[in-house]
Amino acid sequence: MEDYKKHYEGKVILITGGAGAIGSNLTKTLAQLNARTVIVFDNMSSAYLWNIPSLHNVLFVKGSVTDEVALKRVFNLKPDVVYHLAAFFANQKSVDFPQHDLMTNGLGTLLVYQYAQMCGTGRFVYASSGCSIYGSVAPLPLKEEFMSMHLTSPYQITKMLGELYANFFYNYYGLPVVKTRFFNSYGPGEAPGQYRNVIPNFIYRARLGLPLPFTGDGDETRDFTYVMDIVDALLRAGYYDQAIGQEMNIASGNEVNILQMAERINELTGNKAGIIRTESRSWDTKKRLLASIDRAKDLLGYTPGMPFEEGLTHTINWFNDNWDHIKRDAEFPPGMSAAAFGVVTKK
Repeated sequence: MEDYKKHYEGKVILITGGAGAIGSNLTKTLAQLNARTVIVFDNMSSAYLWNIPSLHNVLFVKGSVTDEVALKRVFNLKPDVVYHLAAFFANQKSVDFPQHDLMTNGLGTLLVYQYAQMCGTGRFVYASSGCSIYGSVAPLPLKEEFMSMHLTSPYQITKMLGELYANFFYNYYGLPVVKTRFFNSYGPGEAPGQYRNVIPNFIYRARLGLPLPFTGDGDETRDFTYVMDIVDALLRAGYYDQAIGQEMNIASGNEVNILQMAERINELTGNKAGIIRTESRSWDTKKRLLASIDRAKDLLGYTPGMPFEEGLTHTINWFNDNWDHIKRDAEFPPGMSAAAFGVVTKK
């Protein structure tokens, strides 16, 4: 076993937002690496109990990052490593509920930093968003040294705020912080929903035999990153000392055409309903996304290994295996949708 994986044996690890797609996969991996205790801390506002691994060394604590009583409970266990994945996700939800976004992604993140610093946490890994903080005018491929003040949603603003607080706690207190900027994660573990990502929502609609809503002109791209590649990067970020105080893109380093992706989902699921055009969202100003992953390669030895087509197949297989849970719990009430404006999916 590689050193960065051996590092977690016998450790106490706190994962805020640990019931989400990335968090649940990280939890399972750390538990299998013989961590002493993996603390899953989540308010379950957009996650489900059936998605949390049921393992002897996994402890689930329901609570919010804005609740100091709950934070005292989990930090009383003296975590060696903190992965701060909890967030009020994502752009459209933050537009609809900007105050909740600020409380969770702003105050909640500040509180987690404070408690980590006070209890002497050995490593703090912050989940930032490469899709958010670069703004809409950054040259491609996106590189870490480019920063933008021209952000278009509260979620983008508060994700940037989390990085600025990371800089403060690192420079003032010496908290060993690593900032990881995720790009368009997808994969097993992410259930669909009104404010969720495009791939699970497309798979969900395709399985129901509904057309997939598309808002662009056909040239749009994203840098889709398989969840287990992100998990591997997080394990590395929690180990390598040269990453401390640094920010780095965690992505695939490849562009995927969104329209072609939608067509492929229809093919793989046998959906004959096709694709419909719908109104775009005003905050979505990025036509293309492509990240440079050179810094993550240099600092972490990170090399994403999942081809997009294969990852998409794994994701659809996960939907098939968990369809009863997904169909019961997915919520698409009338109003805004993460996939498109005014599109409602009925169960």
